[in-house]
Amino acid sequence: MPIAPQGLNLRRLDAPLPMFRGAIDSAQWAQAARDIAQAGGRLLALWGSDRRDDGVMVVCAAYAVERGLLWLELPLPMPASGYPDLATCFPCAERMQRALADMLGVRAQNPEDDRPWLDHGLWPHGFKPLAHGAGDVPAAATFTPAPYPFVRVAGDGVHEIAVGPVHAGIIEPGHFRFSVVGEKVLRLEQRLGYVHKGIERRFTELAPLDGYRLAGRVSGDSTVAYAWAYGMALESAAAATIPARAAWLRALLLERERVANHLGDLGALGNDAGLAVGLAQFSRLREDWQRLSRTLFGHRLMMDCVVPGGVAVDLDVQGVRLIAAQCDAIEAEVQAMHRLYDEHAGLQDRFIGTGRVTPALAAQLGLSGLAGRASGQAVDLRSQFPFAPYDALDVRIATHRNGDVAARVNLRFEEVLESLQLIRRIARELPAGAIRSTIELPQRPAFGAGWVEGWRGEILVALELVPHEGAVRIRRCHCHDPSWQNWPVLEHAMIGNIVPDFPLINKSFNLSYSGHDL
Repeated sequence: MPIAPQGLNLRRLDAPLPMFRGAIDSAQWAQAARDIAQAGGRLLALWGSDRRDDGVMVVCAAYAVERGLLWLELPLPMPASGYPDLATCFPCAERMQRALADMLGVRAQNPEDDRPWLDHGLWPHGFKPLAHGAGDVPAAATFTPAPYPFVRVAGDGVHEIAVGPVHAGIIEPGHFRFSVVGEKVLRLEQRLGYVHKGIERRFTELAPLDGYRLAGRVSGDSTVAYAWAYGMALESAAAATIPARAAWLRALLLERERVANHLGDLGALGNDAGLAVGLAQFSRLREDWQRLSRTLFGHRLMMDCVVPGGVAVDLDVQGVRLIAAQCDAIEAEVQAMHRLYDEHAGLQDRFIGTGRVTPALAAQLGLSGLAGRASGQAVDLRSQFPFAPYDALDVRIATHRNGDVAARVNLRFEEVLESLQLIRRIARELPAGAIRSTIELPQRPAFGAGWVEGWRGEILVALELVPHEGAVRIRRCHCHDPSWQNWPVLEHAMIGNIVPDFPLINKSFNLSYSGHDL
């Protein structure tokens, strides 16, 4: 497929993988969406930018196409009018468009669903957090949450079960409204946004070289992926390169993050299906894994290890030995636990066929990342658009087609084993040299993007820099979590299943609330 409709003036971003940016008009905006969808491209993210100083409001869309990432911008003269709805081509756009309306006040034209998404009625009327000149929001206690118009399912014997937003545990808040007959689920509808933290606005108050710390706290379980994506975006905007050793160390950290999360999920999934020994064993393995991360890199989650220009940590010979020994030990135990899970009849009875998403539905709804690969979507940036060091590592994509809990569990096992192999090789082949380069910020408007395969899926960071009063500031930083694509698919995965299987299906996706509610 062509990278974009004919006649567009695209500019390649200065980045380690192919990313292009260009302006577009309303007709081209709609046509581009149709062309990309027809060719099998994917919508990665949708956001807006208030460039009122330039006389426009801009709606941005990032697509994954055959040649890489395509960042298209639709300028809307002030006062901003609507823009063509993308949800007709990409269903996952619906919630992104609703969030854009809440955050910036720019709405899609004739959307099927125009309910608020992040605004729960606790903001003053007309308050748009990302609009130019928006003040601080008053204390939430002065407002009453607005009722949310859930979709009602009518019929004999249909009743509703409301779960959350406060849950029996320490998970983040989200509301789930089940329409059921008996225990069979006819419909699930989600309500998120309870942990909206103002992160996207906070970025505009930080110096660009300090933004990596906030990016690394968008979603704590993906701190390395977000920090790398932010660093890549800043380095892209500044046309900077990082030392080879720094790139390899970033990949080592990212793979350790992937393993840690998979180990935790495999234990939780065993526990949710009644195999307590699974939780005990995987919790022990994850704890050992994170303790070594703390020893070698100063933090159990490896926060603030990835910095603009490279990394803040290095690895010596003794560290390489410790990592290799741990990988060998973990691999043997993970393989033993994989056999236990496969041979446990009760566990497999709970896993197989539960929460199934067919490959056709996954493609239609834009299911991405780990969950997408378990439903036949063979998408992994480490293999499709490999940049250093992945271009030298030949990453194997793990995929399944059953799309059920069993497939998502097996895929985790396979990804753990692949990551262990990658970690050993990275540690063994680390190039010599510096671990960080100096970033010189451009004294002109600049744009950059970072695109990284986190453990959950693709992390995207889009960054705009502008000179301001002798310094350089962040005009806009949009961080996108793959949970945006995958939360709506979880609703479909629950249809026809029973209510008691919801914790198991939900955990098999393990989506981020925090990464969604920025």
